[in-house]
Amino acid sequence: MANVLFIVWRESLEAVLVIGILYAFLAKMQVGRRGYAWLATGVGGGLALSALLGFATLTVASDLQGRALGYFQSGMMLAAAALLTQMVLWMRKHGRTLKRELETDMAKAMSTGSLAGVAIVALLAVAREGAETVLYLYGLGFEHHNGGPLALAGAAALGLALALVTAWLVSRGVRFLSYRVFFRVTGVLLLFTAAGMLVSGVSRLIGMGALPGLMAPVWDTSMILDSNSRIGALVSALTGYRAEPSLMLVLVYGIYWALIIYWMRLRRPSRPQPQLELNPRPES
Repeated sequence: MANVLFIVWRESLEAVLVIGILYAFLAKMQVGRRGYAWLATGVGGGLALSALLGFATLTVASDLQGRALGYFQSGMMLAAAALLTQMVLWMRKHGRTLKRELETDMAKAMSTGSLAGVAIVALLAVAREGAETVLYLYGLGFEHHNGGPLALAGAAALGLALALVTAWLVSRGVRFLSYRVFFRVTGVLLLFTAAGMLVSGVSRLIGMGALPGLMAPVWDTSMILDSNSRIGALVSALTGYRAEPSLMLVLVYGIYWALIIYWMRLRRPSRPQPQLELNPRPES
């Protein structure tokens, strides 16, 4: 459940950050309660769209059986891994300009004289984070979890609570917490989680005979850490570790990290990124 808690914590905090930026912009523009009502409407609409996506996903999955269900689940896991990777890399590239981009979108939305655009900006921002979370949770639902749906929901609820506490601490000026450091550290951890989901999806396809294993196993480290043990299962879910990997899994894992390292070196920022804050404080 640690991977579920971690992903929901990260995604929820990102959504809270976006909402906080939009709220602070409305306060600066002094639009009054009407503007906040439109913001709340957009946030509610984004959550509703995310719930609708979750319902549609479960409905489709319930109508599938056998190999069709296996392919659907594998595809969802691979899509979740790709989306998770894209999200981390996007945040790394746009994190320092996120506040300015959101404020620009809000200004454009309000330039028409109607505050309905505020709701649309909020809806799209929240729906994006919610849709990503739904996809991740669906993919993680097949991997090393105990307690069934209740445990999954409990971990997700705890992740949301941690996100709210983290946002509150940062907004209160707690020195050892900053959005810049948080997103940098958790970004690396999320890349490992994405690699784990990628390996899990490929493993399912190999098990179904859709992909060749090429050679199995390449090595056996079960004596050091068994993938089926409690700790091994956690490490496997968080990093993609396999005690007895096939050559196909080793190649997929290696290529994934080679591409990530190449992209990060190619997109290395030329200057430090300023800290992201919900409510920036004036310099003293």
